[in-house]
Amino acid sequence: MFGALELGLIYAAMALGVYLTFKVLNFPDLTVDGSFTTGGATAASLIIAGANPFLATLAAIGAGLIAGFITGLLHTKGGIDGLLAGILTMIGLWSINLRIMGKANLPLLREETVFTPLRENMWLGTWISIAVLLAFTLILKFAIDWFLTTDLGLAIQATGNNREMIRSLGVNTDNSTMLTLALSNGFVALCGALVAQYQGFSDISMGIGLILVGLASVILGQAVFGSRNIFMASLGAMLGSVIYRLIIFLALRAGLDTNDMKLTTALLVVVALLLPRWGFLKRIPSLRSRGNRAASTVPEGTTDMKDPAEIADVPAGTSATPAPAQTSARPGSTLAAPPTGTTHESTTAGATETKEG
Repeated sequence: MFGALELGLIYAAMALGVYLTFKVLNFPDLTVDGSFTTGGATAASLIIAGANPFLATLAAIGAGLIAGFITGLLHTKGGIDGLLAGILTMIGLWSINLRIMGKANLPLLREETVFTPLRENMWLGTWISIAVLLAFTLILKFAIDWFLTTDLGLAIQATGNNREMIRSLGVNTDNSTMLTLALSNGFVALCGALVAQYQGFSDISMGIGLILVGLASVILGQAVFGSRNIFMASLGAMLGSVIYRLIIFLALRAGLDTNDMKLTTALLVVVALLLPRWGFLKRIPSLRSRGNRAASTVPEGTTDMKDPAEIADVPAGTSATPAPAQTSARPGSTLAAPPTGTTHESTTAGATETKEG
């Protein structure tokens, strides 16, 4: 259980990166599968070479920034479709990662990493390590929240919502796109570096299918916590990563075959996408519905709300508000007062019509 929580908090950095592109920029970036391995490969190679693990982690972030920038450059300046640009960068990073590591796997079991102080003090797998990782993840979350409220962050949000509109206001959407992709893959590479140091090795295939894990985390979190503002959306992405890891942990404890992990992840994404449409989450009280409930009473003097009994008594296809009586006559005709007893009242439309007897 503690290991699942620790991994969930570490992978939260990747989930926040996917949130930036998938939700904020509305960009399907598949570079994640390659930049995650790039972060792990860069950090592992530098640590083995004798570099400080914290500096090696910063170098991994830089490598991720470059990878994301290349994808943005292919899309904006090269005119390549965003999905294809991410695939091209991801494929190219496979060979680059092999060049960085020199082989398919680099062990770090005897090397000093950022987790060495926790491991030496026997704090890994305890609430102390979870508290440290939670504090680190919250720093990343609040940094993203602050950035998205700046002028540049608002321009990035507008780029994702309506590119043509914000471009007409003089914002360079190409620069916004490249910057967001670089930041996103920087977070993903940071996660890759931390995962490699946590598990004790870097492998060339460690990033395969990671975009699905990121989407599962973001979608699961926002299905539960909602996305009505930046704070809740980023919190949902962060906690969605923890929820995903806990679900996988419970599935493995229940006897799930490890070969079915990718299928399980895909099913989790499908369920998270369908639950809000089925309305299941709307029937239970949660953070998702808090603040979105309609007012229970109507302010005095307003007429927006009608009595349910009044609405129920009105036949289908008719108006609930009585229509004013209208009198019309053909040109050249005269209207005579109807004899007594020849008045016919029609209540179908809620109005009284006087006809000639």
